[in-house]
Amino acid sequence: MHTFRPAEFEYHRPTSLDEALTLLGEIEDSRPLAGGHSLLPMMKLRLAIPTALVDLSRIPGLDEISASNGGLAIGALATHAEVAGSEVAIGIAPVIPETAARIGDLQVRNCGTFGGSVAHADPGADYPTLLKALGGAITATGKGGEREIAADDFFRGIFETALEPGELVTSVKVPGTPAGTGASYLKHRHPASGYTVVGIAAVVKVEGGNCTAARVTVGGVTSPPVHATAAEEALVGGPGSEDAIAAAAEKVPEAIPSAMGDAYASGEYRTHLAKVLAARALREAFDRAA
Repeated sequence: MHTFRPAEFEYHRPTSLDEALTLLGEIEDSRPLAGGHSLLPMMKLRLAIPTALVDLSRIPGLDEISASNGGLAIGALATHAEVAGSEVAIGIAPVIPETAARIGDLQVRNCGTFGGSVAHADPGADYPTLLKALGGAITATGKGGEREIAADDFFRGIFETALEPGELVTSVKVPGTPAGTGASYLKHRHPASGYTVVGIAAVVKVEGGNCTAARVTVGGVTSPPVHATAAEEALVGGPGSEDAIAAAAEKVPEAIPSAMGDAYASGEYRTHLAKVLAARALREAFDRAA
């Protein structure tokens, strides 16, 4: 019988970012610990067997949520609940706190962190899809300093990112949502786990009654999330009418020729859900742009 106990490991709780980076660089097979809602279950099943955990919770400043050059900066240790309730985030990019408020359950939102979810890159996560649609960027910090990675380049596959060994996600930045721009994120949740089966992020810009730019990003169906470029192109130049939205949604499957499937949802079903959710998300985005 499986005991669901992790293998032995060391535990470190640094009080500065430099100390954390030093520990991660010096201890082979060490892992950073933020909220732990992704890492600890994997350790119990021994799908992850780190030699040491480096707890980031005492490092000051990594949970800040602030305005940044007209956009929004979210510290890696900000919890989903903190993001959901942030007046700063609501004022600059409201689709982000709206999404955070629908993640998991109360315990997950109170403990899980924005940066932890981004770094974990689970196919069933919400932030990767949303960040790619919004044109966000991830700040990674290592012993060599900081570097900024566009969300389009950061997420590379299932649990795979552009982070180098010893690097940490320290913050995420997204542009604001100016007048005439609408953004929406909708998803179909797995009824047991709460993970996203299909998530659609839609962002549209409307000027003079016509759509001048559009982004439709599909998550949960492939990994990493993908842009439905044919759907986007079908919208630009038109008024965002019901017929135009329906036609664009029909083009979403062109971005996902090989959809993932599992015991809950086949690839075919995920593709169907992507079309349905894309139409709904686009309607909401156009309404918000008005």
